[in-house]
Amino acid sequence: MARSRFVKDSGLTTRMTVVMFLLGLLFVVLMVALMAIAGRVGGGGLVVVVGLVGLGLAFWQWWSSDKVAMRAMRAREVSPEEAPELHGMIDRLCALADMPKPRVGIADMSMPNAFATGRSPDHAVVCVTTGILRTLDAEELEAVLAHELSHVAHRDVAVMTAASSAGIIAGMLTNGAQYGGFALGRSRNNQGAMAAFLLALVVSVVVYAISFFLTRLLSRYREMCADRSGVYLTMKPAALASALQKISGDMARIPQKDLRANAAMNAFFIAPAVSGISWSQLTSTHPSLEQRLEQLARIQAELDRPVG
Repeated sequence: MARSRFVKDSGLTTRMTVVMFLLGLLFVVLMVALMAIAGRVGGGGLVVVVGLVGLGLAFWQWWSSDKVAMRAMRAREVSPEEAPELHGMIDRLCALADMPKPRVGIADMSMPNAFATGRSPDHAVVCVTTGILRTLDAEELEAVLAHELSHVAHRDVAVMTAASSAGIIAGMLTNGAQYGGFALGRSRNNQGAMAAFLLALVVSVVVYAISFFLTRLLSRYREMCADRSGVYLTMKPAALASALQKISGDMARIPQKDLRANAAMNAFFIAPAVSGISWSQLTSTHPSLEQRLEQLARIQAELDRPVG
């Protein structure tokens, strides 16, 4: 966890450590299995290629996570001259939290949302949509920005990016193995290769499924942690509660095609891009709105309690 004045959370640190260890182990198992399969199909040269490609994809995703996320959201970095109020809020919060200021971005879309990403606090970006700028007042926007800066300070955005590597590679290999298997299946002389591709498919599906649930378990906890840390910094839990209610309410008015187009970023948003859908607790990237509001109400009652 980066040094800052955000409230530290040992539970988040423990969960990040455990999830990264388990997903690192899964990644090793996946790569070893694929290299063994590659050796049977194409010999030693293919083994080296598979190993280098797997490691290269994982490194590239971690190194360029901020750029990838910004492109996915069609967002652009803005200067203090272009967005003085937004920069001013982030300047004040970073000074209050004693942390490096991240880059600031704006995505031109009606969906009200915000996210933070980047491989470290020194290479992070906090991005908001034009929809959220129109929807929230100054106090509510400040509460949302404090939530996102908490993700940066706690380094959980970097952990989530790295944690998703095994799942992304497994998903790519699942699709590749399916197409490869179909092609090989048309030839009776490739039974050994067909078996290898089927094994690759099974291994990839298992790794993807496990990484899917592990990353979602971490994602739900980190959102609750960011809510807590952010409001303890601003001392305004009611502002974040109001912001979450406005965002969730406005999400119902966003066309489903637009929500689906941005669903890949759900784990990084302050609120998931879903509307009118009942999500299972096992597959959701976020805790329910009710859980988040209950936690904020408890913090508000704690802050209102007379000292002594």
